[in-house]
Amino acid sequence: MLQGIGLTKDNVLKNVKKIDDATVSVTTDRRYAPTFVLNVLGAWPASVVDRKLALAHQQNGDFGNGWLRTHEAGSGAYRLVKWTANESLILQRNDDYRTPLAMKRIVLRHVPEASGQRLLLENGDADIARNLSPDDIAALTKSGKAQAFGVPQATLLYLGLNTKNPILAKPDVQQAIKWLIDYNGIQTNIVKTIYKVHQTFIPEGFLGALNENPYHQDVAKAKALLAKAGVPNGFKVTMDVRNGYPYSDIAQAIQSNLAQGGIKLELLPGDNKQTLAKYRARQHDIYIGEWSADYIDPHSNAQGFAWNPDNSDGSAYKMLAWRNSWNIPQLTKETDAALAEPSPQKRAQMYEAMQREMLANSPFVIMFQRVSQVATRPGVSGLEVGPINDLVSYRQLKKQ
Repeated sequence: MLQGIGLTKDNVLKNVKKIDDATVSVTTDRRYAPTFVLNVLGAWPASVVDRKLALAHQQNGDFGNGWLRTHEAGSGAYRLVKWTANESLILQRNDDYRTPLAMKRIVLRHVPEASGQRLLLENGDADIARNLSPDDIAALTKSGKAQAFGVPQATLLYLGLNTKNPILAKPDVQQAIKWLIDYNGIQTNIVKTIYKVHQTFIPEGFLGALNENPYHQDVAKAKALLAKAGVPNGFKVTMDVRNGYPYSDIAQAIQSNLAQGGIKLELLPGDNKQTLAKYRARQHDIYIGEWSADYIDPHSNAQGFAWNPDNSDGSAYKMLAWRNSWNIPQLTKETDAALAEPSPQKRAQMYEAMQREMLANSPFVIMFQRVSQVATRPGVSGLEVGPINDLVSYRQLKKQ
């Protein structure tokens, strides 16, 4: 992320300087939108740490980086006192924090199964659960043992259509697939509360996000587009699918949806490592997966979906557009221009225009935005959950 504003191991000491006790100067390698720079610096790689404490644990000139992998030297509301990998974290209140904190200690437990989380919450052995299934949420709220709230996350679930496939490269085929999918049906019957329909490449909550969802299932329109593309009877195609819920369930629904237009979709299941490796090598037809922003700035997604400066197989920039062999010199220029635009208002307008352009013509079928469902026992309040993992805060947490 810090390389995104031109900071490297070789130049960081020259380009990041202390001015006084409350001011730091950061020199970037080129002109960027101030909002972009601040959003990058607001992400975890630019955290403020205690210099003396970190340097006290340095080895071989690593500035304490190795020690910081399992410890902390921050100035936040809570400090890490114990971390047992794949088991638990214990946070202790920082009594020197700028405002009083209600909770003295917070214990975070790693419970991978949703059923286990639900049982802990029901029995009062946990106060908050973050990864419950839609059915678990419904049962807990109905029984009165928990209350739940949803927070849109910066994670999009989409289909990538590889334009190396000459049929998938046709804009009319891409549009036909978008008109064949029953987005609302999948949302209502399969993903329920954990995803919501979202069809543009910038998530809700970001600068310039365009919350327009023009596509719905229209089989007649899709068939007309397929006929226009020269494949009136459909075609055969494969889709690489990650094993497990919700990917396989959604993929089966899409398989049924596309069949209504004559498209015969063969599902190729595999684990995440297998399907992602194939996708990154541009060896897929269709890939179903998720894209998550690294920081709260639209460029994190625009760089993925709308930027491809080198479409050759040997490119050093293998983002999502490249993976789908989508050569887009004009959109790449627009992405670069938005990255440099100093006015937040104008920058937002530029991203809105790009999203409309890609709704009308792109090999991406963006379907859903993830919604984090947080369940808390009665009397627990104040947990703040943002759109990315960096923005979870326990500062206002209270338990009656």
